[in-house]
Amino acid sequence: MNRKNPRYIMNKADNQNSTYRRIIIMVSKTSDDSSLSHTKWNGKYHIVFIPKYRRKAIYGKLRADIGQILRQLCGYKNVEIIEAHAMPDHIHMLLKIPPKISVSGFMGYLKGKSALMIFEIHANLKYRYGNRHFWAKGFFVSTVGLNTKVVEDYIRNQEKEDMIQDNLSTKEHVDPFKG
Repeated sequence: MNRKNPRYIMNKADNQNSTYRRIIIMVSKTSDDSSLSHTKWNGKYHIVFIPKYRRKAIYGKLRADIGQILRQLCGYKNVEIIEAHAMPDHIHMLLKIPPKISVSGFMGYLKGKSALMIFEIHANLKYRYGNRHFWAKGFFVSTVGLNTKVVEDYIRNQEKEDMIQDNLSTKEHVDPFKG
């Protein structure tokens, strides 16, 4: 048996015959786990946040700039963007955040720094949103376990789903008694 193989852990058996017994740990070869020096982790979060007053302002050049800014800021903190999509009035992100960073601390950093960078590029937005306040307070966060693929598909297809819902809700109401 190869003792250097990480799939096996050797434990001392009962002291009766001082032999070792083998405990096999199943390790997936396609694991999404990441590691730090003494930590193995898989912390994925689905995060949604909105502009102040939920204004439909994220489109065109601003949308492209926000995407670039968010990628840059996530890179600074070693946060992996698995999937992200910017809607006109909110942003969905599926992030892999290291355990040394709290989710709320990271979101404060992401929203605060991105607002400053957005106002540097688009100075005219200061009149609409006030100085340094592009994003609304708060955010939605949900942990993602083994259903990563489902959340990725949801984020990727969110725009289509919203259009379908809008089309369903625009039908005129027909009074069943008048025809």
